[in-house]
Amino acid sequence: MARSSLEARSGLNIVVGITGGIAAYKTVSVIRTLVLAGHDVHVIATEAALRFVGMPTLEAISRNPVHTDLYEGVAQVRHVALGQAADLVLIAPATANTLAKIAAGMADDLLGNTILASNAPVVLAPAMHTEMWANKATAANVALLRERGFLFIGPAVGQLTGDDSGAGRLAEPDDIVAAALRAVISQDLRGKSIVISAGGTREALDPVRFIGNRSSGKQGVALAQAAAARGAAVTLVAANLEVPTPPSVSVLPVSSSAELQAAIQQAALSADVVIMAAAVSDYRPAAVAEGKIKKESQGDQLTLTLVKNPDVLAALVTSRRAGQTVIGFAAETETDSERLVQLGRDKVARKGCDYLVVNSVGWSAGFATDSNTVVILNGAGDIVGEAAGSKLSVAHRILDLLV
Repeated sequence: MARSSLEARSGLNIVVGITGGIAAYKTVSVIRTLVLAGHDVHVIATEAALRFVGMPTLEAISRNPVHTDLYEGVAQVRHVALGQAADLVLIAPATANTLAKIAAGMADDLLGNTILASNAPVVLAPAMHTEMWANKATAANVALLRERGFLFIGPAVGQLTGDDSGAGRLAEPDDIVAAALRAVISQDLRGKSIVISAGGTREALDPVRFIGNRSSGKQGVALAQAAAARGAAVTLVAANLEVPTPPSVSVLPVSSSAELQAAIQQAALSADVVIMAAAVSDYRPAAVAEGKIKKESQGDQLTLTLVKNPDVLAALVTSRRAGQTVIGFAAETETDSERLVQLGRDKVARKGCDYLVVNSVGWSAGFATDSNTVVILNGAGDIVGEAAGSKLSVAHRILDLLV
């Protein structure tokens, strides 16, 4: 059963089982993606799997010890504890032998015990040669497992080991991750169109230099990732991001505040929700030099004339269509919590947005970090939510407001 949106706010406890197929090397990317998304990943590798991928690699990528032996951790009853604690069990690759053993309910190794001991959704990503996938025994096992509620992703059709090609190729890592998370995270935003801005704008001084800010785009990207995982169609207006974008969202790259405004206003025309998480420059140079500004021609001081940029958030509020929700962000250096909230109330009154996410930033907080602490105000200035933790968990808390 999928978690509710409230339960999904923090990272999931995910067991990734790896079995003995050449496609096991792809599972390293699956684990890495899940870990970077803020989930706690515990790898169970069969003896055959370790012939294809080394334990040091799996431990380094998962950031947890790799479990292999049915009889290790007996005092902690690990052969059932891993399954009992899991929010999700993902087997990738799932070989023909593995599918047969699961269908038969076998528990002769740690992975089999974990599956039997877990009430969490189990997602299977098969990988094998075409003849093995088409074999009647495998087909019967797959049908039985589907009937029992096991979920499948793939296999895909494509190049296999050696010169072979056909059905049986392991699904791509990003597709496996997306399918796995859909199994456990509520799809409460399905059918919604959400536009999110992320990153920091840059205002050119000359072809070499710019005025910018320290936003990495991590919080905006986390919002896009969380919204997509919950079923929304997401468009990300990306301003100079320092982090990868989720594969399941549409990305519109921009650089300056003018480019961001044009892109987000166009995207917002058909959106149900617009979230302005990007850090937009308040000012831009009055003139941009055609060539590099040389210090030899400027002397000891360089004087810049800046002009005010248009207010992107206020413009979105003014032009929003009926029923559209607009969420703004306010990054402040104020450390006193009461004064921070008051700054937020002043801003939401000026902007007129439906919600405002207020967070304190500084040299070592907010920007370019993996965690965040926010207070969420509604249009009347009332506190309707608070969140602290990974930026993905904060993103889910913000999106809970839409539900």
